[in-house]
Amino acid sequence: MYRSREHRIIAGVCGGLADKMGLPPTLVRILWLLLSLIPGPLWVVYVVMWILVPEEPKGYRTAA
Repeated sequence: MYRSREHRIIAGVCGGLADKMGLPPTLVRILWLLLSLIPGPLWVVYVVMWILVPEEPKGYRTAA
């Protein structure tokens, strides 16, 4: 998994998750926001993923 260069708003974490799961990035962002309303350390998970998940290499995507 990589953080997305194309589908990024802050760090590309949700875009990378969307690419990995084959879902639209907007859907993953909405789900992430809804889950963040539940008490818990979801923002910590986001920051940890931002630090640990590498950014997508340039030229990684192939033209379809």
